[in-house]
Amino acid sequence: MTINKINPLWQSENFGVDTANNKTQNDGIPVFSDILNTAISNVKQTEAERVEADYLLATGQLDNPAILSMANSKAEIAVQLMVQMRNKALESYNTITSMSM
Repeated sequence: MTINKINPLWQSENFGVDTANNKTQNDGIPVFSDILNTAISNVKQTEAERVEADYLLATGQLDNPAILSMANSKAEIAVQLMVQMRNKALESYNTITSMSM
């Protein structure tokens, strides 16, 4: 009986992870820390865009108010994604630590 590995449902390109420059496992799948670091940098970037849009609105330089709404939504979604990833990691860790060997 041979045991085959389960193929991933996602590709690393979907998460913005460059597998050529990051540490990867033997089969080319990025390590969880790389994906989480990408999510963190995405949160930082979207937060900076939101702050810039807020500044432009406050100084009267924002021509299109929809930009502010989109920046706020992007920042909120990025934070929610990062929090969900953290929650899943903690849930997995707790499951693994509660297993008896």
